[in-house]
Amino acid sequence: MTDRYAVFGHPIAHSKSPQIHAAFARQTGQDMTYEAILAPIEGFADSVASFVATGGRGANVTVPFKEEAWKLADRLSPRAERAGAVNTLSFDADGITGDNTDGAGLVADLTGNLRRQLAGTRILLLGAGGAARGVIEPLLEQQPAALVIANRTVSRAQELAALFGDARLTACSFDAADSRFDLVVNATAASLAGELPPLSPAIFTASTLAYDMMYGRDTPFLSFARTHGATTADGLGMLVEQAAEAFALWRGVRPDTAPVIASLRT
Repeated sequence: MTDRYAVFGHPIAHSKSPQIHAAFARQTGQDMTYEAILAPIEGFADSVASFVATGGRGANVTVPFKEEAWKLADRLSPRAERAGAVNTLSFDADGITGDNTDGAGLVADLTGNLRRQLAGTRILLLGAGGAARGVIEPLLEQQPAALVIANRTVSRAQELAALFGDARLTACSFDAADSRFDLVVNATAASLAGELPPLSPAIFTASTLAYDMMYGRDTPFLSFARTHGATTADGLGMLVEQAAEAFALWRGVRPDTAPVIASLRT
């Protein structure tokens, strides 16, 4: 039988994950299908249970269910355990295994596709939700000089920073971030709503890379950063790279991401 996989989110119609995994399957000769499933805000667990009951083998999880997926899993990978958020689920006779491939995807895109050196840099991470949680440890592993989490609710950013116990990791409000950063990553949901976090232009210089995890549109964040001299990139590369990591977990083979990214850009 053909193995079934899916991505769960709300909203989900914009997702390119089905295209990406279909391309991976063709490239690697895997017999599988991959679909997008709109889960009700209050019905994520039920949607997953229904998918598993009809033969689902694995799933990706996107906004706003990553922290709920963490709670749903029977077992967690070490990186998912530390992140407190899950974007990849695997289903077998022993239950649900949760993993988080977001951080690996982001770092692969930044260092591989965008050729950015992260060691010794100052990084500003916008947001303290599930999208942010998954990338903190992989970013710290790149040995930046500082990683600052900025969030509308400062206490949530402070709680998140405290979880990792790293002296390079600090927290502040959006408007309190007012010094230069080499990399600014937007992990908020603001871009989904066409909004911009209240940021100081002082965080950007001509050498800054402003990176939005949202993809497929010129977001207010990217436009604002570009206006103030920064180089910009959207999250399409991260999406493909984290998908490749999930695909390798499920199928035991790692696809080549470069042609898939190029095709989606075209």
